[in-house]
Amino acid sequence: MARSYVLLAAVLFGTTGTAQALGPAGLSPLTVGAARVVLGGGVLGLLAFPGSRAAARLSPGLVLCAGVAIAIYQLTFFEAVHRAGVAVGAVVAIGSGPVAAGVLERSFGVSWPGARWRAATALAIIGIVALSLGGAGHTAASTTGILLALASGTAYATYTVIAKRLLSAGAGPVRVMGAAFGVGSLLLLPVLLVGNTQWLHTTRGIELAAYLAVGPTILAYLLFAHGLRRLTASETTTIVSAEPVTATILGVAVLHQPLGATAIVGVLLVIAGIGVLALPNLQRIPA
Repeated sequence: MARSYVLLAAVLFGTTGTAQALGPAGLSPLTVGAARVVLGGGVLGLLAFPGSRAAARLSPGLVLCAGVAIAIYQLTFFEAVHRAGVAVGAVVAIGSGPVAAGVLERSFGVSWPGARWRAATALAIIGIVALSLGGAGHTAASTTGILLALASGTAYATYTVIAKRLLSAGAGPVRVMGAAFGVGSLLLLPVLLVGNTQWLHTTRGIELAAYLAVGPTILAYLLFAHGLRRLTASETTTIVSAEPVTATILGVAVLHQPLGATAIVGVLLVIAGIGVLALPNLQRIPA
């Protein structure tokens, strides 16, 4: 069930690109991302306010670090996509997440993930690369764009590892997500205030902001936290590789974007990687 929660969250994450494409003309990707976190994170922050003894289990330092990581991965991802292109930016950011999470977990004393995780992650990363090669709209990737994508993947992994530590300490999923995203929303509020928000002055823009806040943020991250509570951070970030698969399928079905044979292979490889993680542990039956 935990893996299903994370998978559903990844599917919701994958709808953001299509939702943005259906938004009003002239919108700013940077302020779209900021609006998503400010609105959705603000609501999650309010949900975390009601007092309870669980509040004592939240480390202020870890919550602050988680909020900073949320702000960093949100901003660096959009800038990486702008500089390196959608394909390369997404591949480097999403593909580096599971590896970074595994390294970070090890630095906190967690044992290295097993062979199943390594196989699943390898399949997922190869699949994401194939998805990018099989898509349209390639651009020359800049060194700065790739570095920003690496920073985004590392920041996302950092947030996931910190959230896992807070959950392991006994804090509830709503409180962990609310505290971290509450901090993230405050940090990204200046971006929303000084950026181009003309798109928010339209009905379609308001609908877009509302959907991004409720679907891929509030609901998705609550599901994400419920799954993360029972999984390792490295395993969780590998399952989130389903995000580009969702984006690809929606691009074909809703936006009528072409999908080549290489991209189809990429989709199947990512699904296979997630399937490897979903397999039950095989135990030897005594003779």
